[in-house]
Amino acid sequence: MTGVLTWQQLRDLKLAELQGAADGWGAVSRHADAARNRLSNEMLGAIEKTQSSTAADSAAVRLRGLDRNYDYVHIECGLVRTSLDSLAYELAGPQRKLRDALDDAAALKFGVGADGSVSYPPGGENLMSKQPLPGGSASGGSPLMARPPTPGGPQLGLPNANPNHAKAQAIADRILDALREAHRIDERFSTTLARLKAEPGLSVATATWEDVATDAAAVREVSGRYLKDDIPTDKSPAERKAWWTYLTAKEREEYLAAYPDIIGNLDGIPSEVRDHANRDNLQILIGKLAAEEGNPEAQTKLAGLRSIDNQLRAVPRDGAPPMYLLGIGDEGNGRAIVSFGNPDTAKNVSAYVPGLNTKLDEHFASTDIKRARNTAIGARFYDPSSASIAWLGYDAPQIPAEKLLDNTAVMGTGDAEAGAASYNRFMAGVSTTSQVADPHITAIGHSYGSLTVGLAAQEPGGIPGADDVILVGSPGTEAKSADDLGVGRDHVYVGAAKNDLVTRLPSLPEAGGILAGGPLGFVEGAATPLGPVYSAVRGSHLGYAVGQLFSDPSEIYFATDPASREFGAHRFAVADGPPVGADGIPAHSNYFDSDQGEDQTSARNIAKIVSGHRREITTQEPR
Repeated sequence: MTGVLTWQQLRDLKLAELQGAADGWGAVSRHADAARNRLSNEMLGAIEKTQSSTAADSAAVRLRGLDRNYDYVHIECGLVRTSLDSLAYELAGPQRKLRDALDDAAALKFGVGADGSVSYPPGGENLMSKQPLPGGSASGGSPLMARPPTPGGPQLGLPNANPNHAKAQAIADRILDALREAHRIDERFSTTLARLKAEPGLSVATATWEDVATDAAAVREVSGRYLKDDIPTDKSPAERKAWWTYLTAKEREEYLAAYPDIIGNLDGIPSEVRDHANRDNLQILIGKLAAEEGNPEAQTKLAGLRSIDNQLRAVPRDGAPPMYLLGIGDEGNGRAIVSFGNPDTAKNVSAYVPGLNTKLDEHFASTDIKRARNTAIGARFYDPSSASIAWLGYDAPQIPAEKLLDNTAVMGTGDAEAGAASYNRFMAGVSTTSQVADPHITAIGHSYGSLTVGLAAQEPGGIPGADDVILVGSPGTEAKSADDLGVGRDHVYVGAAKNDLVTRLPSLPEAGGILAGGPLGFVEGAATPLGPVYSAVRGSHLGYAVGQLFSDPSEIYFATDPASREFGAHRFAVADGPPVGADGIPAHSNYFDSDQGEDQTSARNIAKIVSGHRREITTQEPR
C-alpha cells in the first residue's frame, strides 16, 4: 500500500491477488518440504546404508547441509504464506465496512469526495423562513455542526438541524474508521513481512535459526485472529481429530506453518502430522534457546534438543523403526515425546514415563529415548507391528537417586498428579488416532514415573485404551493393590531389582521417624560424651523403629510395595543389578538395557509384555 491509504484504494483492493500470492509461497514451501524428504529418505539414507568411505562421508555432510537449507526454505516460505493470507483476511473487515458505508451513501444520493468527506442535500425546514435547510458536507471525526456555515443556516457552534447532516456525518465517520483500521493492519503486517527475508549466502547456521524463531513469533502475533482462535485446544482428542479431518489441505498447511508448537502437541492429531509439526518447531526452539547464551537452563535444554535433532536426521539402524516426534516444548523442565514406530498404525503400542531427575537434556535424549528404542526393537522381534514411546510430558522431581534417601520428606505426589492428567490426555489421543481395530496398549512407568502411571490408572476410567501396566524401579503407586490400576491384577507387571533401593524406600511413617530422630539425637548428643554424630545415627535408627510400629510391612514410600505379594501383580524376572556405590544406585537404571552386560532378562520380559506375549515371561517370587 501507499503511505497514505485512500478510500478508493481500499475499495478497489483485490484481496484475491493477495491470496494468490500466498498460494504461490505455499507451493514453494511444499516443494522445499518434498525435496527435503526425498533428500533425507532416499539420497542420504542410501549413501549411509550402502557406502563407507571418505568421499561418502563428505557427500553426507553436504547433503545434511542441503537438508537444513530446504528445511529453512520450507518454514520461512510457509510463514510468508500465512502472513499474506492473514493480511487478506484482516483487510476484508475494513474493506467490507467501507463498501457498506459507500452503499449507504449512494442509497441516500449523498456524494463522497476524494478526501472521504460526504456531501448531503438540503433537508428539514428553517423555522423562520420555512425554507429547506441548506446542504453541506461532513468529514470523518467532525462534530455534528454545520461545516462550513452557510447563510441562513445554523451558526458555527450550533447543532445542524438538517437531518441529512447527521446521516452524512455517520457515513463519513464509518469511512474514516475503516481507513484507520486498514492503516493499522497494513503497518503491522508490513513490519512482519519485512522481517521475512534471508541473509545473503547459502549457509543456514545457528544465527539463522535464531532469526527463524523471531520470525515465527512475529507471524503468530499478527495472525492470531486469522488462525489461533479456531484451534480446539479445549476440546477432546476425538473432537480435535474431527476438526483436523475436515480442514482443507490449504488450511492444514497454514496451521502447520504458523502454529507447529500447538498442532504438534495437540492430542488427537494424527502422529504423522504431529511429527511434521514438531520437526519444524524443533528448529524454531533450537534457534530460540541458542539466543539465550547466558541462561544455563536454556543451554541444558538446547543440548537435549540438538541431540534429538541429530537422532531424527540419522538413518534407522539395528532394526529400529523410524522415529516420530510427537511432542516438543521448552516449558517447565522441558517436554519431549518420541516414538519408535508409528503408534497410529502399530498393533502394539507402549508409552514409557521416566521418573526422578528426568528433564529435557542430553541425558534424556541419550538414555530415556534409548530405552524406548530398545523396547521397540525387542517388541518387534516378537511382533513387527510394535511402536514404543518415551513420554516426557510432565515435570519430574529433580532429586538425584544417590541423594534420594536424604530427601524423601520433600518428594510428594504433586508432580505425579499433574503428570497423570497429562499422560491420560496423551493416551486418549493415542487411542483416538489409532487405525487398528483393537490395538494392544501398554503403560510403562519407571521410578517416580511409575507413581505417575499408577495415579493415571486410578483416575476415573483408568488410562485410556490401556491393556497392560508395567512398573519398574517403583517407589509405589499410592494404590493398595494391583486391582486398583484399572486393568485387572492379571495385567499388572512389576520389575524390582534386588539392589534397587528405590523399590525399598521406607514408608512415610518410617521416613518421618528417620528425619525426626536424627536431628533430635544430634542435639542430645552435643551435651553427652557420645557426641552428636553417634547420637544422630542412633536417633535415626530409633525413629525408624518407631515408624515401623505404625507401618504395614508391605508398604514403601508411596503405599503398598508393587513387588510384594500383598499387591498382587506379576513380578517378572530381572537381574539383581550392581550394588549401591559411590555412583549412586546403578541397579535402578538397568531395566530397559538390552546391551551386552546389562539386564537383558528385564528388557526381554518387557518386550514380551509389550508385544502381546505376556504368557511367555520369566517370573520371580514376590517379596
